[in-house]
Amino acid sequence: METKKYIIDKIINNKIRPHLSFSLKNKTEKFTTNLFYTLFDAKACVENNITQLENDFNEIYEIANFTKTNSKENIWNRFLLKLPSILKNLNVDAQEIYAHDPAANSVEEVYLAYPGFFAIAIYRFSHELYLLNVPIIPRLMSEYAHSKTGTDIHPGATIGNSFFIDHATGIVIGETCSIKDHVKIYQGVTLGALQVAKEMKNKKRHPTVENHVTIYANATILGGETIIGENSTIGGNVFITSSIPKNSIVYHTPEIKLKSKIDS
Repeated sequence: METKKYIIDKIINNKIRPHLSFSLKNKTEKFTTNLFYTLFDAKACVENNITQLENDFNEIYEIANFTKTNSKENIWNRFLLKLPSILKNLNVDAQEIYAHDPAANSVEEVYLAYPGFFAIAIYRFSHELYLLNVPIIPRLMSEYAHSKTGTDIHPGATIGNSFFIDHATGIVIGETCSIKDHVKIYQGVTLGALQVAKEMKNKKRHPTVENHVTIYANATILGGETIIGENSTIGGNVFITSSIPKNSIVYHTPEIKLKSKIDS
């Protein structure tokens, strides 16, 4: 019978990723939560929190940047410079949600209770770090938001101003997706790729959504060449793999048949 030591040695020998540390995941989630609170909680001390966030970022960056390609101080300072504009954009997002959702009783409710707003916020944080070529951390941030909200926004996606996600659950927005300004998306929407071949990594695989588009629940829009023209409305449950001209209404027509026999 194999000894316990033998089994332990076999496990150790098969741990082939020397830089894989799950502490990075846990610490990134804590950093992300604290960053959200720092920007929005009225009682948070911004000065103290920014200092703590810098320390936390330096720690997680040290773990993630095992190739030592960038200076963590340089990355943090560049990210810090972006925080005021990120906050400004997120305040506009919150106002957009409040202005268009009849169920929202106050903008405070949006900040505190709307999973769509939380998902947008974490996307905007992670996207800036993605643009700075920070390894792993942006994706861990987006997956943290995914686990909390059911909304999966890749940090590489490009999303404009006044973005509105309602209900949030089940939304997927791919890495090369481009979303312009004043776009509204409802639950279950997929903005995805037609295929997932590895050789397409550096190509545009996901759709472009122009200004003032509304996409209703469970619509699926696929393909890097697919463009949804401005001022269009995409109805629920439609499946789109080619471009739609501006000012369009696209909807699914259900087929209704009467029963030929009524059960007693």
